[in-house]
Amino acid sequence: MVFLKGIESILPIVFIIIIGYVLAMKKWFDEDASELFSKLVVKISLPALMFYTVVENLQKNQLLHMILGLIAAFVSIFASYTIAYFLVIFLKLDRKKIGLFSAIFAFSNTIFVGLPINQALFGNKAVPYVLLYYVANTTLFWTMGLYNIRKDVESSQGNFSLYQAFKKIFSPPLLGYLMGIFFILIGFKTPQFIADTAKYIGQLTTPLSMIFIGISIYLTDLKDFKFDNTVVFLLLGRSIITPLITILVLHFFKLNVLMEKVFVIQSALPVMTQIAIVAHAYNSDQKYPSIMIAATNLLSLFVVPLYMYITSELF
Repeated sequence: MVFLKGIESILPIVFIIIIGYVLAMKKWFDEDASELFSKLVVKISLPALMFYTVVENLQKNQLLHMILGLIAAFVSIFASYTIAYFLVIFLKLDRKKIGLFSAIFAFSNTIFVGLPINQALFGNKAVPYVLLYYVANTTLFWTMGLYNIRKDVESSQGNFSLYQAFKKIFSPPLLGYLMGIFFILIGFKTPQFIADTAKYIGQLTTPLSMIFIGISIYLTDLKDFKFDNTVVFLLLGRSIITPLITILVLHFFKLNVLMEKVFVIQSALPVMTQIAIVAHAYNSDQKYPSIMIAATNLLSLFVVPLYMYITSELF
């Protein structure tokens, strides 16, 4: 029953992705449209959704528990990345792409896919926990992950910018979240018209995100796809090993059940879209992240219901 409910929750999201894919195929949308949707979500609708969800669903006495959850998210993602890094060496994969493969293995698409999926599965109460995992995922990617991807490319060694990394971490969604937290701490009652405006704008997040994913899948060039050992390693890492590491880590933290379920689902999601963007920007191999983004988005139709069932039994 739980597994079927998981599939039922995913299907509307899949259908919206298909709509985005078909409209891109019909040339309604192109790379410029994809970039526009991405900006609308990241800079407009998602910050509004984060702010609204925090002020409507969190209380001051919950904030300490949120800090513990943030630590758990950091530990689980860092552990996954470290294990991936050494597995690349142990399995004798291409060590010149060790940073790229480790990033694909450990970092998930916590917003464009994670937010709508968790909302569909658990409702709006899951959104603050989605952002906790997002903060850990984003921070580690734009620091450790970015540094090692650039290190893969010899000509980029030594060019890591901590300033640029922090600019990426303190993104509009995080700032919207922090503003909501600040309002809670000072006991400020948000005017109803502001809350309603944030709510309506925030409701754009899920459909725009899914159309963006559909366009991205269509624009991914799969003609060079080869199902080799590296692809198997990355698929296993994203859909099995990383979620299992998260489940193990969560046993050492006493978090509420909903937060634990959200974290496990977040850890099993498709590959982080920004990895392909960074790989392209720094002349790394864009093929693997692009292939894995497409493959893991399709695989999530089966993976997410599976982990929804597993979490219902464990937590």
